[in-house]
Amino acid sequence: MKASIRIKYGSPSQIKIEQIKEPIPKGDEVLIRVYATTVNRTDCANLTAKPFIMRFVLGLLRPRKTILGTDFAGEVITTGKNVKSFNVGDKVFGFIDTGADSQAEYLTTTVENVFPIPENIDYKQAAASLEGAHYAYSFIHKVNIESGQSILINGATGGIGSALLQFARQYDVKITVTCNTKNTKLMQSLGADKIYDYTKEDFTDSNDKYDFVFDTVGKSTFGKCKLILKEKGIYISSELGPYSQNIFYPLLTSILSKKVIFPIPYNKQKTIPYISNHLRTEIFRPVIDREYFLDDISKAYEYVIKGQKTGNVLINLKNESTTSPKLH
Repeated sequence: MKASIRIKYGSPSQIKIEQIKEPIPKGDEVLIRVYATTVNRTDCANLTAKPFIMRFVLGLLRPRKTILGTDFAGEVITTGKNVKSFNVGDKVFGFIDTGADSQAEYLTTTVENVFPIPENIDYKQAAASLEGAHYAYSFIHKVNIESGQSILINGATGGIGSALLQFARQYDVKITVTCNTKNTKLMQSLGADKIYDYTKEDFTDSNDKYDFVFDTVGKSTFGKCKLILKEKGIYISSELGPYSQNIFYPLLTSILSKKVIFPIPYNKQKTIPYISNHLRTEIFRPVIDREYFLDDISKAYEYVIKGQKTGNVLINLKNESTTSPKLH
């Protein structure tokens, strides 16, 4: 089978597409034919080992896993002898932030990492529904959102931000977002009440006040956002922040009226069923920027690392035609 391989941390140029043996599932595993996966921020961190803390999870000097990929959507091809919850032919998806070996034609994994794809969702939508939405769930559930509150989402066009906007839309709240000029109509279609075009204005200069500032791209700081938070307002960032400050601020601000919460992710046994339900009920639809074939995966990483993607970047492993970039 074909797989995207890297044997050391580095840039997208380190990635090679190689022919390797198809994995064989153990008794408690399933073999999955991967039809779609994505290149996301977690993948880029796993490729580059940046921030450095990633090395303590992935391998200090070299990555323990050589096949890239954290999410997948595909079909069960074989089940181990102990597997009772899935059958050959089942459509499934899943996400493992430390690496699923999923940027390959086949993978094996244990059943706790596998979830049924809702009937109304195709493989591409399923793959694009995982990484960003998994982290967006943490933003929503680390706080108590009440009717009439105001939320600002910085970076609402990313994988996390676009999912978070749709999840937050369920609540009777006012949602303000930041995006670039080309994505203003997309943000309106997803339910944003107010939009700041970050190419023209700085949202932190506003006189508006918010109960929550969700920085889904980590490009601002608590210090910059403190003035736009209401009393008892909360700032949450998807990144560690300068000098890893977002790890320490929750302790330092615990006695203050304005606080920082670090969104340690919930277990996927909580997040993926939530995502599945919102896909099934059409409350959530993932945004897809563009797609690449596996042979061009280095180009996909180069694009995502630039930090300008809208929603999700797909890797198509089902030999479907890839045309010009598109947004859904």
